Amino acid sequence: MDAKTNNKSRPDRRLFLSQVALLTGALLVPRELLFAAEAKRCNYKVAVIDLMILKRQKLSALQLTKDIGADGVEIDMGGLGNRDTFDSKLSDPVIRQQYLDKAKELNIEFCSLAMTGFYAQSFAERPTYQRMVQDCLDTMKAMKIKVAFLPLGIKCDLVKFPELRPVIVERLKVVGKMASKSGVTIGIETALDARNELKLLQDVDSKSIKSYFNFSNALKNGLDLNQELRILGKRNIIQIHCTNDDGVWLQNDPELNMKQIKNTLDDMGWKGWLVIERSRDAGNTKDVKRNYSANTAYVKSIFQNSL
Repeated sequence: MDAKTNNKSRPDRRLFLSQVALLTGALLVPRELLFAAEAKRCNYKVAVIDLMILKRQKLSALQLTKDIGADGVEIDMGGLGNRDTFDSKLSDPVIRQQYLDKAKELNIEFCSLAMTGFYAQSFAERPTYQRMVQDCLDTMKAMKIKVAFLPLGIKCDLVKFPELRPVIVERLKVVGKMASKSGVTIGIETALDARNELKLLQDVDSKSIKSYFNFSNALKNGLDLNQELRILGKRNIIQIHCTNDDGVWLQNDPELNMKQIKNTLDDMGWKGWLVIERSRDAGNTKDVKRNYSANTAYVKSIFQNSL
């Protein structure tokens, strides 16, 4: 091939190479966008609560969770009453294994293990609180659950009963050490605003005790929900009850701007489980599947399906 012919072929070759580059880029961009979307989607998972879907400590809660469309379920330790510890079927290794096998079959995760008995019972006053918490921690270990939910309920409302604060701090220090030894985290729910809850966490001074934030608590007290999240901060929030009081579904709730909440959490760099507690249609609160399917689909549409 002479020099003239060779020079003539060069523009065609460059054109060919540039076209290949453009085509390759066009093919790569959608894939990168898909990866970005998947990464963002994985920042948030959506769960329901066995107690609230009327399946407390029932294996059938897992199939209902799957039917609702949630990624996981918060299961409960059972009733407390005047017992020394929880009335938990999960203390039976056979039942625990049934749960684990069913969850694997359905591809459902256990996001947390709840000690909801403390909604009505006093964490500050019960003499066997350490046994109760230890039973929860033992169950978590057996079921590979990393987060426990501890509500400081009616009798430990620190707004109404501030005199209980010293004993609650001391007890949380104790259970914080227990949780740390087990390699898990206990998320507490209080009636305090974010600044006072943050101060409580600072006084407890345990990396294993964090806030289990509830949208409803901020809304009930007329607080700026997004500001409350920012005050507590990414590192202090272990999970979120993504809910409000019953009345309307989340998508119809004028008090909740879910897109703005997502923007706040994205900006904070927070990721984790959004656990739907209430927000049932007041006209039909007993239709569990319909209420929770609607709320789950809506939360997923905001937190998992948008770039």
